[in-house]
Amino acid sequence: MFFLAIGNVSSAQFPTTEMGEAVPRDVRETYEKGLRYLASSQSENGDWGSGGYGGPGVTGMAVMTFLASGEDPNFGIYSGNIRRGLRSIIESQDAKTGILGGASGHSSMYNHGFAMLSLAEAYGAVDDRMLWQGTASTNKRSLGESLELAVRGAVTSQKKNRYGGWRYGPDAKDADTSVSGAVMVGLLAARNAGIEVPDEAIDRGVAYFKSMTSSSGQVAYAGLGGFDDSPARISIGCLVYAVARRKDMPEFKATLSSLTSRLQQDAGHYQRYAQYYQAQALFQGDVEAWQKWNQELIRELKAAQAEDGSFQGNFGPAVDTSLALLSMALNFRFLPIYER
Repeated sequence: MFFLAIGNVSSAQFPTTEMGEAVPRDVRETYEKGLRYLASSQSENGDWGSGGYGGPGVTGMAVMTFLASGEDPNFGIYSGNIRRGLRSIIESQDAKTGILGGASGHSSMYNHGFAMLSLAEAYGAVDDRMLWQGTASTNKRSLGESLELAVRGAVTSQKKNRYGGWRYGPDAKDADTSVSGAVMVGLLAARNAGIEVPDEAIDRGVAYFKSMTSSSGQVAYAGLGGFDDSPARISIGCLVYAVARRKDMPEFKATLSSLTSRLQQDAGHYQRYAQYYQAQALFQGDVEAWQKWNQELIRELKAAQAEDGSFQGNFGPAVDTSLALLSMALNFRFLPIYER
């Protein structure tokens, strides 16, 4: 199942805009502890990966955790980690296809989607003049150039897909809602950043999710039918509809209702993955429900965090730590994709 908007930071919402109060101390302490772990576990090449999961998508998740903290991405204490991570993502890109990871043997569309999202979140916030400073790389694309290429790669892949979605490989003819969600959110973030994304690509992606959503709000994984109460997929569908500005669709209302009627759902092995999407979907759809759910999330994550700041799970500490922190990052709301 698992692999593995943008512009100027000053335009993002101040952390207290929605909550009317300071960011809780437990959030700040847990988040900072997690950032210290990620900073210490970054490789010399700038990437992250463990437990069999790696590639630019994992690196993109980690980069977003730093961007989401509110630290200055150009001069803050983690600015070096951010630049090294972004350089690693760009260097992994296939210059011909635009697929992120295609030049490094990690051409999963999961990787592409999450890496594209991270580029979109960094675009306009990270100074390109500093990105490649002091490096000997011959592949010095700007964030904008790499993001435009990534959008082109995603759109080209979708055109080959009879369902209008995406599967694991860029040439796949079938699709699933998990991979398609990663790519769709990346495309929507790029569009919000000012990158040209064809309306047809967004419309086809939304239509695919519509075809996979039941009237009760359940979202199927792949193929025909197979609806169940997966909190991860329901959250992905709800988020796609919301960020695509389709909140008037019955499918959005159905998925949101499904989430809010059972806030405390156990996602089993995919708990961190589900929380990452559920946080965003609830915030986009029902702030009061998100606040209630978020209080429980904070307590659970504080208790689950290891002494070294990491979070352990099925995907390895780099992925699970990044997902856990990003699910908390709505408390800061510095990432433009988190804006309502």
